[in-house]
Amino acid sequence: MCEVLLDVQHLTHYFKINSKIKIRAVDDLSFQIRRGEIFGLVGESGCGKSTAAYCLMNIYRPFSGKILYRGIDICDPKAYRRNKKMLQTSRQMIFQDSASSLNGRMKVAEIIAEPMEIHHIRPPRGSLRREAEFQLHYVGMEASYLDRYPSQLSGGMRQRVAIARALTMEPALLIADEPVASLDVSIQAQILNLFKHLQSEHGFSILFIAHDLSVVKYLCDRVGVMYRGRLVETAPSGELFENPLHPYTKALLSAIPCPDPRRERHRVWQEYDPALFEWPGEMVEISPDHLVRKGEEKIEN
Repeated sequence: MCEVLLDVQHLTHYFKINSKIKIRAVDDLSFQIRRGEIFGLVGESGCGKSTAAYCLMNIYRPFSGKILYRGIDICDPKAYRRNKKMLQTSRQMIFQDSASSLNGRMKVAEIIAEPMEIHHIRPPRGSLRREAEFQLHYVGMEASYLDRYPSQLSGGMRQRVAIARALTMEPALLIADEPVASLDVSIQAQILNLFKHLQSEHGFSILFIAHDLSVVKYLCDRVGVMYRGRLVETAPSGELFENPLHPYTKALLSAIPCPDPRRERHRVWQEYDPALFEWPGEMVEISPDHLVRKGEEKIEN
């Protein structure tokens, strides 16, 4: 059995509107990510995917639950302080909006080298600029871009710079929060192929967050489907697409566009009735590694 790198246990996070109103963004979320695998987290906008990612990166402090990274409870302030440098370097995140995640006043070379400067890491290739040049070349960009600002780059190039910045830390876990959502389709394919190549080369684990199921099917080893802050189904990618069991998963899959116009015209969309979503329900293992949330609603196996 593959070693578990990240173990999320009953993660819950609320946003307080005022003293009486709280918005439940993530509720009792549990899943694991193994070493060397790409785990996809999918669902409609507002279901809690990004909030969960921010909790995993200690950007948000969860209301309750545990997040074990390499066996360390990163929600425990004392444990976090003891392992701060390791946690900050071995976990890296790539944000959806590359324009706002890159400092517009810094050149590409400075952006890529910044994590090494912050953590006082000696560049393996002698200088910060040579390290930045190497990482930039590794993600498919020429050294001539080192002295450009983010505003002088296209969206795809900015995302490559963000990936190069993350790679300087040689992370064990890379969290990608909808990294291709704002890109053109042709550029999306390039970035996805880059992710696949980098993962095979480095062997790190990836949490890939998306709402495009066709992207997840191509890239991910296992997939978790979120709805209203909770997982409703997790399974190996192939099995999830061939044999979806939860009604919400079926509805999502039925909405995938078909490239054949004739088949697209006759495609039948399935609708999901939110009234079917039971609280709390529980995740039940239907087959090895295939779990489905069951409440009172009937789920056919």
